[in-house]
Amino acid sequence: MSSHTPAATPPLSLPPDAMRSLGYRVVDMIVDHVETLRDRRVSIQRPRAELDARIGSFADAPVPAGDVLTLVQEEVLSSMTAVDHPRFYAFVPGPGNFVGAMADALASGFNVFAGHWLAASGPGAVELQTIELLRRACGLPDTGGGLFVSGGSLANLSGLAAARAVKLGGPDPQAVIYLSDQAHSSVVKGLRVLGFAPSQVRSVAVDDQLRMDIGALGRSIAEDRQAGRRPFCVVASAGTTNTGAVDPLEALAATCRREDLWLHVDGAYGAAAALSQRGRDALTGLGLADSIALDPHKWLFQPFEIGCVLVRDMHHLHQAFAVHPEDNAPYLQDVGRIAEAEVVFYEHGVQLTRAFRALKLWMCLRVYGLAAFRGAIDHGITLAEEVERMLREDPAWEIVTPAQLAVVTFAPHRPDLRLGECNVIVEQAVARLTADGYAMVTSTLVRGRTVLRFCLIHPSATLDEVRETTYRLRQLCEVS
Repeated sequence: MSSHTPAATPPLSLPPDAMRSLGYRVVDMIVDHVETLRDRRVSIQRPRAELDARIGSFADAPVPAGDVLTLVQEEVLSSMTAVDHPRFYAFVPGPGNFVGAMADALASGFNVFAGHWLAASGPGAVELQTIELLRRACGLPDTGGGLFVSGGSLANLSGLAAARAVKLGGPDPQAVIYLSDQAHSSVVKGLRVLGFAPSQVRSVAVDDQLRMDIGALGRSIAEDRQAGRRPFCVVASAGTTNTGAVDPLEALAATCRREDLWLHVDGAYGAAAALSQRGRDALTGLGLADSIALDPHKWLFQPFEIGCVLVRDMHHLHQAFAVHPEDNAPYLQDVGRIAEAEVVFYEHGVQLTRAFRALKLWMCLRVYGLAAFRGAIDHGITLAEEVERMLREDPAWEIVTPAQLAVVTFAPHRPDLRLGECNVIVEQAVARLTADGYAMVTSTLVRGRTVLRFCLIHPSATLDEVRETTYRLRQLCEVS
């Protein structure tokens, strides 16, 4: 009779029962977070010294997984701003959802390498299906495609890299790119990373609706051509973070065709709204772009991180990012043998090692259905319009920019105060509301004026809670 010795637990692993116990507890924590979120403070911050003392330091000896998880629950996750809170109206909310969180756990648990077909044909098919849905929603032709990336910053950089490769063939000190003063900071940062000097970036004036002025753009292009420079790209916004403004995309596309320029649309905030009819109506001309940045972790309610770059012609991403294994990466030669038959994702973007970001969006679209996403998008657009009407009916407030793609900006109506004094009141009200914890808003600058801003894309945001927030802001602003 032979004896059986139980196998030792492998290094850096846990026994099956311990893994299940930890996993079940993590799921319980997530469900509790979702179910009790509305009853919690929106934002909690603690000083670094206090957090260091609470969290403690690393040691050679192991600590039971349950104890570490308790530390995470009580000290780490309790000291943050809940950007998924229904009363988080600041910046751009990240509503997230439970199915997406579970999909992220699967992608991490199976440790999917989504860089090429050889490693992940099933995940690759899921990514291509999901990209195809977004391509069609944005109105790009059948030649188009794209890639999931970390977020809008890398999506913008990827689109701009494609523009440079196609229109310039590489770096050119005479090249000029055009954007408005409402463009997102990630665009400027991406251009810096790509090696463009500040002198190569033109800030184009905006009209009274904070949209890029077509006439001003035309004059800038003509001046640069006359000076011997090389205009090659226009960056438009499809929903600015500041006010939700959408640049005149059809007119910009016509200008770009006439001038042989690339049109990149930064739709990191707004482009995903094209999934619904109301969103498409607000984004007329989006499908005329050469490249689009889009963030599913914003208006498609996914957990961070998932951004997307879409292009009119998929070959353009390949032109910008492909490497030749025989010259630069001989260790990839086996992957290269299937490149002609299937998609090799790393040849269309910056990353070779890529996470399986597509799974969460694909699973959510399947589990909840497209109609639910369209309804959630329309809810945000409608809610902002209702809030605008509510604010207009209250003499205490002044609308600064109307509701556009679920963003509305407003300020206290205080004709008795100087601009600087009113700006200080707004800044103090934001700080006091954040400290109060009921809701969170941020201020922004519109034509040099500090204003309050609601971004209302959370599917569970309600008019009653926004009304309560404006009541509290009114008290904090001491508006009589």
